[in-house]
Amino acid sequence: MKKNLKHLAWAFLALPLAYSCGGGNNSSSNVDDKAAALDTVKKCYTSTFEGDSATLNLKITDSTKVEGDLLINYAGKPQNKGIVRGEFKGDTLFVDYTFKIGDGTNEFSNPLALLNQNGNLKMGVGVIETTLGRSYFVKGKPINFERGKFEFVPTECK
Repeated sequence: MKKNLKHLAWAFLALPLAYSCGGGNNSSSNVDDKAAALDTVKKCYTSTFEGDSATLNLKITDSTKVEGDLLINYAGKPQNKGIVRGEFKGDTLFVDYTFKIGDGTNEFSNPLALLNQNGNLKMGVGVIETTLGRSYFVKGKPINFERGKFEFVPTECK
């Protein structure tokens, strides 16, 4: 009799665990998916500077995390095409730009800083250091947004 009660007790303890591991419906994950979709904003930008042009397409989640793509066409040179990943810190977007030049197979990575001014994103110029194969802006050295080449203006996403 004691043995049967012991098995019955284990069965009752295991039931909630089995239910929580997928036995129930997935309505909470559907709610999470819908909330994530509502928190994601797509923004697209273009920029030109002395014959050079650039297109920046972003997906912003949770109002700070950013992922997207950046295409830079330099006049008379192969294009740089790649992805950006990063986040807003205050009014500045800090991203890592991982790209390929032209049809090349080598991948490069550089940090970028873009200041949000009146809805435009102005690219900054700063001192970059590389440690253990990773490039980053040097802490304590200012990023100059006046010397930046590209100022991205909002455009319709395609």
